[in-house]
Order: sequence, then C-alpha cells, then structure tokens
Amino acid sequence: MYRWTLLAASAGLVLAAAGCRGGQMILGGPPRAAPPETFTYRPIECRPSGRVLANVPPEPPRRPEARPPAPALPDHEAAWDASAEARPWRWIVIHHSGTARGSASSFDAWHRNGRHWDELGYHFVIGNGTGSGDGQVEVGSRWPKQKYGAHCRVGDNEEYNYFGIGICLVGNFDRERPSEAQAAALCRLVDYLAARYRIDDAHIITHGMVGDTRCPGRCFSLDAFLARLRAARSARQGLASAL
Repeated sequence: MYRWTLLAASAGLVLAAAGCRGGQMILGGPPRAAPPETFTYRPIECRPSGRVLANVPPEPPRRPEARPPAPALPDHEAAWDASAEARPWRWIVIHHSGTARGSASSFDAWHRNGRHWDELGYHFVIGNGTGSGDGQVEVGSRWPKQKYGAHCRVGDNEEYNYFGIGICLVGNFDRERPSEAQAAALCRLVDYLAARYRIDDAHIITHGMVGDTRCPGRCFSLDAFLARLRAARSARQGLASAL
C-alpha cells in the first residue's frame, strides 16, 4: 500500500510539471488560431413563413472518383465561367434587394461604405431596368475569384456564405413580382450554375428559408420558379436528345 501511494504521488508530480489542468495536457503553448475560412456548424431553427428547411447538416466532400460524369452545360454567358479554381459550392441562395432601384455597382458601394465589407456581398445581381438592364445578369467581383459570399449568415453559421452562391434580384418582391425578363434570366443562370456545380434542386433556396427574414418577399414563389426551371431543363434535354 505504501508503494502504491508513492507511485501515485510521483505520477501527480509528473503531470503537474507537464502542465496538466482539468484533465487536459497542455503542450507547446497556447492553441493556434483557426484558419480564416473554417467555421463551426450549429443546427439552426428556421422561423420564416412558407417553405422551410429543417436543420441542415453540412455535406462531406465527395471523392472525385465517386461522382458521375459532368453533364453537358446549358447555354450561358462566358462571364459566368470563373477562371479561378472552383469552390465546392452546394447551395444557390436567392435574394431580392428590397429596393425599387439598384445595380451591382450601387449595392457594392452600399456594402463597402454602409456595411464596411470589402466588396459586394452577392455573386450575381439581376437588374430590373433601373441601374442596369431589365433581366441583365451582372457578375459580382467575388465570382471570378470564387470567393465566399457575404449574403446569408445565419447566426454564427457561415454555411450559406462559404458554400452558397448568392443571387440578388433588384426589386421589392413584398410589393410586386420580378419582371418576366428577371424571371427568365434567373432561370437561365440557375440552370447553368446547378449543372456546372451539380447542385440539387433541394439546395436551391431562398434567404428566408434559412434566415429570419421574408427575403425575397411574399410575391416571389420558389415553387413556381422551380417548376419553370424544370420545364426549361426538360425542354433543353429533349432538344439535345433530338439532335
């Protein structure tokens, strides 16, 4: 018994000398700061009206050899092809500006000067004929660099910023619907992005489905948009089969 007591006391002295506190061994000084683009996923409770996504876990990265062959890409603008290495996008998040007027340049100025961000938070802006053309797709400065967005932070969860493509339609869709030119441009853009980055329709969402907001407004129907998208996709695939 005396020998065991001496051994236990010796072990305690060794642990104390090594810096053991509260059951954790402290080695090599204070912990390093996390890399700038890491984040901690926390389940979120969605409280918007309409369709709602439940707690969404992040998807593990897929091994390239496990993925099916890339589909033929839809017709699209050359500016939509980013030159930088593709980011692992897995969401498309649709917003409205909540304003009657606007453009990528005016929103960029507001995000820089009003919110003190480094640049425009969205990846794409679709005009309504005020600051840019009706249905004109403007490519934000983040997209060519494949840079994370600043458009859909949910609490301290950055899932939809780091892995979500932010598209903003100019207009206040609590008061009116998107123009036909905007709806057609959004359909064409999302059709391309979903095919290019293999984003499932279930991951095409509105801001209000994951955040405490009505964005993109009560006059925007995601169900109607997805029906239009699927019809356009079917028509395109039918045409390709006929050729």
